[in-house]
Amino acid sequence: MDRIDAMRTFVSVVTEGSFSRAAEYLQLSPQLVSKYVSQLEEKLNVRLLNRTTRRVSLTEAGIQYLQHAKQILASIDEMEQQLGGLHQNPKGTLRISAPVSFSIKHLAPLLADFQKHYPLIDLDLQLNDRKVDVVEEGFDVVLRIGELKSSSLVAKYVAPIRVILCASPEYLKQHGTPSKPEDLKQHKYLHYSYLEMDERNEVFAWLRSKNVEQGGLFESNNGDVLVEAAIAGAGIALQPTFIAGEAIRKGQLVPLLLDYEPKVMGLYALYAHRKLLASKVRCFIDFLDGYFGTPPYWDAFDKDANSQG
Repeated sequence: MDRIDAMRTFVSVVTEGSFSRAAEYLQLSPQLVSKYVSQLEEKLNVRLLNRTTRRVSLTEAGIQYLQHAKQILASIDEMEQQLGGLHQNPKGTLRISAPVSFSIKHLAPLLADFQKHYPLIDLDLQLNDRKVDVVEEGFDVVLRIGELKSSSLVAKYVAPIRVILCASPEYLKQHGTPSKPEDLKQHKYLHYSYLEMDERNEVFAWLRSKNVEQGGLFESNNGDVLVEAAIAGAGIALQPTFIAGEAIRKGQLVPLLLDYEPKVMGLYALYAHRKLLASKVRCFIDFLDGYFGTPPYWDAFDKDANSQG
């Protein structure tokens, strides 16, 4: 048994989620994949995977082995790329996890441009607004929005993310335009369920109060739906400008209370800390730098012309 081949097979089983999918990915028979993993466990004298008829899961030893195996394989790949000159032409599959709305609106052009520069890299993009585990779920890069807590991952700052209040001109004409945070108690609020509110901000404090004390809440886990509802006159939305910016530029929405704008968040690229970072990951991280502009293009709307707050 080749130890490196067995290690790659084990990592593929975990990444693909099953022996059959790993076999298809590696272009091996399922029997050979199972044999490699079993021989690896015998060599290590420890069980790495729990197997059932429906799924496989990592044991405690398997979790530890997976982290080391990925680092070793990444180092081997990087060494081979450097020795063979492949750092000029990186290749392989780049697995990316990213937020749903941001990706739909802004990520496709970047990925298309990236593949024009690096045609040998295959892209596997998974959209999800939940927080994913970079290592355990087998991603090379995770794009995440928010304030990052301490982590063993490397975080690359990509772009600022502004969150603003906005409503349609028709809604404001009918219900009035708030001039201070406490005026929000008179208005219908369209709530994004994943938004973490900071009560130190006056706008957040009043919106949280409405959420608790009043009925008629419109809530969704998708910001695009809430922006469309705001355009239709359903109420006031608190949304990132990468979603609402286009509607503001078209005059469909009016930004409000900009003097009380919540603290700017960030878009980050997260990846596992490695001494020898795979070329495909390094190229993608470098490609992100400055791509969206400074400030990002979705913030290119005239505050003074559109704002009534």
